[in-house]
Amino acid sequence: MSKSHQRKIPTNKGQAMITVVMFLLAGSLIVIGGVSSPVLKDIKITRNLEESKQSFSLSEGAVEDVVYRIQKGLNFSDTEILSVNGVTATTTTVVLTGKREVVAVGDKNNIIRTTRALMAQGDGVSLNYGVQVGDGGIIMENSSSVQGNIYSSGPVTGSGSNITSGTVISAGPNGLIDGIHATSSGYAHTINNSEIDGDAYYQNISNTEVDGTLYPWSTDQPTTTMPILDSLISQWETDAEIGGVISSPCPYKIDSDVTIGPVKITCDVEISGSPIVTLEGHIWITGNLLIKNSSDIKVASSIGSGSVAMIADNPSDRLTSSKAKITNSAEFFGAGLGSYILVVSQNESAENGGSEKAIEVENSANGDLLIYASHGEILLQNSVSLKEVTGYKIRIKNSAEVIYETGIASLLFTSGPSGGFSIDSWLEI
Repeated sequence: MSKSHQRKIPTNKGQAMITVVMFLLAGSLIVIGGVSSPVLKDIKITRNLEESKQSFSLSEGAVEDVVYRIQKGLNFSDTEILSVNGVTATTTTVVLTGKREVVAVGDKNNIIRTTRALMAQGDGVSLNYGVQVGDGGIIMENSSSVQGNIYSSGPVTGSGSNITSGTVISAGPNGLIDGIHATSSGYAHTINNSEIDGDAYYQNISNTEVDGTLYPWSTDQPTTTMPILDSLISQWETDAEIGGVISSPCPYKIDSDVTIGPVKITCDVEISGSPIVTLEGHIWITGNLLIKNSSDIKVASSIGSGSVAMIADNPSDRLTSSKAKITNSAEFFGAGLGSYILVVSQNESAENGGSEKAIEVENSANGDLLIYASHGEILLQNSVSLKEVTGYKIRIKNSAEVIYETGIASLLFTSGPSGGFSIDSWLEI
């Protein structure tokens, strides 16, 4: 074939096609990369968040474990290592002045979360109910109220528009709930003339409205002992006396600002006017205590989360003396969260069939106030507002109210023989 009849085959078409394909591929890769990059970032963020939660959860658990061991007196090391599902928590415990610091570092693939608990040392006392009563029982009258649970070894009786925002328990075979309105459940051998918004546990019941479930022939709840032993109160008295003794003038009157305690005062004490009384330790009064007018009673800031007791106890006369009365607009202030003033009377009149009142709180007295008279009768009346009350016998009338705070279940006092630990703070660092 002559050269004049030969056809030239183009050689650049394949190259052009390859070029187009390459551009399309590059474009696709750019689009895919643009779409996948945020997705991958989201996946990484989600994974980091999940691993962070795992680190935090184990650090919290590790702190809880060591804190529990310290509180229960169980064995533990200064450094504890806990590993679960690829997460490791290293917990270290350091002894500070009067405190222990527990720090746990949780680690999941180098994602760190750290939890710290600070525990204060001292006497641990648990007041687990808004109101706890001995064999003398409790009487609620008028519009009195308890925001919390009532546990009584004696009868729980009431009249008027009284209300308990919680469970009411009258323990033992003679347990009686009569004329009471409880927003939760009621437990007693006999329940009469009451309103129980929750369930009712009983062996006898009459004229009672129950919104929940009835449990007839229920086992009677056990009676219980008082939460603060006389031996511990005696120890507090000893601690107060070590701080000093005031024996005159008598009666000992406070009507201006003062910082006091720990101290033993060997006569009646009267706080009146509008002073600020700052308590740096327990006060033991071997007579009667009267707080009136617009006095402010405070726990010293140096006490921290600890509480202070004011004790009326004349060991030579616990039938007509050893009493406390708080009236008018006296106010009580703790040093911070979990800090309270505990007014104690060792009067034994009610326990022995007498009519003397161990503690009276009336008018508009209120604040971080706890009342304790395990052998005597307590009277709360008018517009009183306090945090917890425990007594052999209790009467609450008019518009008096008890507003229980859960922190009281782990109450700490800064002196005494037990040397227990209470949680002062707990946070992530």
